Amino acid sequence: MKIRLYNARILTMEENRPISYGEIHIENELITYVGETAEAKSDWDREIDCQGNLLMPGFKNAHSHSGMTLLRSHADDLPLADWLHNQVFPIEDKLNEDDIYHLTKLAILEYLTSGITAIFEMYLTPETIAAACQDMGMRCVQVGAANSFGTTPKRVAELYEKLNNVHPLTGYHLGFHAEYTCNETLLKEIAEIAKHYKAPVFTHLSETIDETNGCIERHGKTPAAYLNSLGIFDFGGGGYHCVHMTEEDIRIFYDKGLYAVTNPGSNLKLASGIAPISDYLKNNVPVAIGTDGPASNNCLDMFREMFLVTGLAKVRDNDAAAVPVMDVLRMACVNGAKCMGLTKSVNLSPGNFADLIMLDLNQPNMQPFNNIASNVVYSGSKKNVIMTMIHGRILYEKGEFHVGDVADIYRKANDIIERVK
Repeated sequence: MKIRLYNARILTMEENRPISYGEIHIENELITYVGETAEAKSDWDREIDCQGNLLMPGFKNAHSHSGMTLLRSHADDLPLADWLHNQVFPIEDKLNEDDIYHLTKLAILEYLTSGITAIFEMYLTPETIAAACQDMGMRCVQVGAANSFGTTPKRVAELYEKLNNVHPLTGYHLGFHAEYTCNETLLKEIAEIAKHYKAPVFTHLSETIDETNGCIERHGKTPAAYLNSLGIFDFGGGGYHCVHMTEEDIRIFYDKGLYAVTNPGSNLKLASGIAPISDYLKNNVPVAIGTDGPASNNCLDMFREMFLVTGLAKVRDNDAAAVPVMDVLRMACVNGAKCMGLTKSVNLSPGNFADLIMLDLNQPNMQPFNNIASNVVYSGSKKNVIMTMIHGRILYEKGEFHVGDVADIYRKANDIIERVK
């Protein structure tokens, strides 16, 4: 399939390359040209006049639990421990692999409307999650969720072997749920597996002050310091949330090349706190952005997350200049891809995957063009997403999905809810 996108404003997210005017050519899954208006050809399968709208890399949702669409608006306004142990876990125990397949597909619809072209997924049934993403065309890297009451390190290693290098849209990283759900023997096994594969490890980390203090009481160290002492991070990786971090923790993240994946919407809703984003940036710790799951957010909306990342940082630091726009866009587009190991999805350049979005600039919230990048972060919304393309395939365009029977996805999700609630 050869596609020409022309008459477009283009934000490639390449370093020091401003927004330009021109066109992008795509052949199958790859970008073949980005530049000024090219000589006319006649062999295009499709030519799309972008009408001056913005083409940019898709957002990478660097922390998601897609199957939790089941729990959207089910158990709101509860503290994290109560929400997790008394509401989430009991219902999740009733789900099967087929349920999670269909619930993941529901989440993917919302990702597409938000301009999300890749997800870093941690949930219960990796094989059916991979199948859902492949069937829908969503790029997905999963991460292991080993814990002391369910998934074992051996299972994580098996999935690492099974789910990597089998499909161009899906992959798998090593990981475990959190320090507080894993005993030390299990964590040492994860460290050995990471050493064997020389692979990064990801986990929930320092999400709440109680989690952080609990780890100090158990081990005399913060979660980051404790896990680092076990060799968990010897080959990189990162943490999800990273709200309550010390100077030593941040230094560990820098030394080990770890990613701090912030989830501001979820952290606000669960009153977990505000992550020290400016401290990460000042200490050259790369930051990516995730929505977390639809039970704790409840919205899978990267525009809202981008605004919250910078807005909360400004309030936390008492500094209106904190976390500027281009840093936020790098978090949402570039760092998320790097965090997930998606080296061919970091920007719009020839040879990279055609994972891109078109944003409608002909809307009141995107006018005038004083600063288009600022408009995206500060005033942009899902209503501006008029096209989402993944791996060269247009999956969402002008309010229409090209992923199968959407009504059937909704129906099956509601059937599951009726059965398990």
